[in-house]
Amino acid sequence: MASTRGHHWVIGDVHGCHKALLRLISVLPDDDHLVFCGDVINRGPGVALCINQVWGLVTSGRATWLRGNHEQRLVEGLLAVSVEGKDDLLAIETYRQLGDALTRQWQQRLSKLPLVYSGDGWVATHAGFDEQGQPDLNVREPFWESYDGRYGTVVVGHTPRPAVEHRGQIVMIDTGAVYGGLLTAFCPETEAVVQVIGEPTDRTLPADRATPAERHELIAEMPC
Repeated sequence: MASTRGHHWVIGDVHGCHKALLRLISVLPDDDHLVFCGDVINRGPGVALCINQVWGLVTSGRATWLRGNHEQRLVEGLLAVSVEGKDDLLAIETYRQLGDALTRQWQQRLSKLPLVYSGDGWVATHAGFDEQGQPDLNVREPFWESYDGRYGTVVVGHTPRPAVEHRGQIVMIDTGAVYGGLLTAFCPETEAVVQVIGEPTDRTLPADRATPAERHELIAEMPC
């Protein structure tokens, strides 16, 4: 699915940070292709605005939206028939913000989101690959420690870091926008990085009580 125009910008986990998303899109070249690395939804305050914004970019041909573990969890929750499954659905922020009817309108679209975007010498996926080389939406250390370079550079989100992190041929670009960090776009052709300030939520330490080092540690330890 590689784009034939311009460069690519792989964008880390948006998590409902619509204002940050608008700022980031506004400074990226109009002719370059955007690849959203999954987890556009959940956590932040602007989920509905984000999914409509990103889907509009997808339908116009300017962007690709990859599936993340949060999109996967929502789809599985919508398919659940057990009481436990429905309780899990009620715990998902996207479902609470959109309501049942609107969330179900998105079910088919989310279930068809691709898992991988392939470029020239690089791929983007949400978290990494398992031992069989299949995309794994929840993997961390097993992939980081064993990746053999078969796909070239792999650009992933999923695990919040205080800054863009290179681990061999793996580039980790989730910089915790929803936790008060940054929303990151990474160009695999040039290794350029563009970032905008994210949207702090009540998941972050209060600014008057956290040193920069403490905020970095908090972002790095946040769940995916």
